[in-house]
Amino acid sequence: METFLGIDYPTLWFLVVGALFSGYAILDGFDLGAGAWHLFFRKEESRRIALNAIGPVWDGNEVWLVIGGGALFAGFPILYAAMFSAMYIPFMLFLAFLIFRAVSIEFRSKEPMPWWRMLWDICYCISSAMLGFLLGVVLGNILQGIAIGPDFEYKGSWLQFINPYAVMVGLTTLSLFMVHGAIYLAMKTEGRLFIKITLLLKRAILFFVVVFVITTILTLLFIPHLSDHLLSNPLLLVIPLLAFLSIANIPRLVSKQKYRYAFFFSALTMSLLLILVAVELYPVLLLSTINPAYSITVHNSASSVKSLKIMLLFVLIGAPMVGIYTLFVYRTFRGKVKLDETSY
Repeated sequence: METFLGIDYPTLWFLVVGALFSGYAILDGFDLGAGAWHLFFRKEESRRIALNAIGPVWDGNEVWLVIGGGALFAGFPILYAAMFSAMYIPFMLFLAFLIFRAVSIEFRSKEPMPWWRMLWDICYCISSAMLGFLLGVVLGNILQGIAIGPDFEYKGSWLQFINPYAVMVGLTTLSLFMVHGAIYLAMKTEGRLFIKITLLLKRAILFFVVVFVITTILTLLFIPHLSDHLLSNPLLLVIPLLAFLSIANIPRLVSKQKYRYAFFFSALTMSLLLILVAVELYPVLLLSTINPAYSITVHNSASSVKSLKIMLLFVLIGAPMVGIYTLFVYRTFRGKVKLDETSY
């Protein structure tokens, strides 16, 4: 098989798709987390400040989701078809909440009536929280596998994606996003709102640690295939070790009010956990619970090598441009939030 820098093209594309979704989790994760806190802020001014903290960047962050989804479809069309067929309901719910979240942000300040703003505040908060939760539910089902038949078609029931393990992964994802979002809001706010956010952040860290430990124990007890690669190659154990150290560093930095560093380590935690998922699954992309021989892998679901080569060229050109644009936006809107006549 042809290779690029010693890596076969399906594996290389697997890394590309993983990097794109990692970028989405880090960037959109904090504004989903910030949105999930929205109803905890009682005052109108506090809610406007929280909205304007993500106002310049939330729509740009979603670009990474579009690029990641497009890359998944182009690189692994069989996986794309099987996964969306199997989890049609959570993906449709995800799309609906994505729309409601965007509409809530834009519509909220169009009218001054309290009931109008409260309506969109509720929609915004619930949508943000459910988006993070549903991403975790999808990830949980990918980790434990689904009922895929010999023709790569889903053979399970339409509600099988709702299971205890997937729910726990969903709660873990949501809690990590809320920690990430609270740290970001702490960097963007001041005064009494800043104090309130720091209190909420400490509670969020505690909740995340609890659900993360529970999910880890469930994974080790009931999904042993995820640890096979780690046990066969002890050098890979450095990944979960770094992830645990990164998690432990977040409350330490928060207690010292070093929020920029805490934000970096919450982002690093997401990256390391997703790298751990990739290592645990590879070369399997979607495990079949009917028969492992029916599983969708990096190699049996990839597009042709020629297609992957052409798409890789676009990635090498487009990814740096998106990265430069992202850095420019964040640098332009750095600092504390100040409300003015152009604010939400």
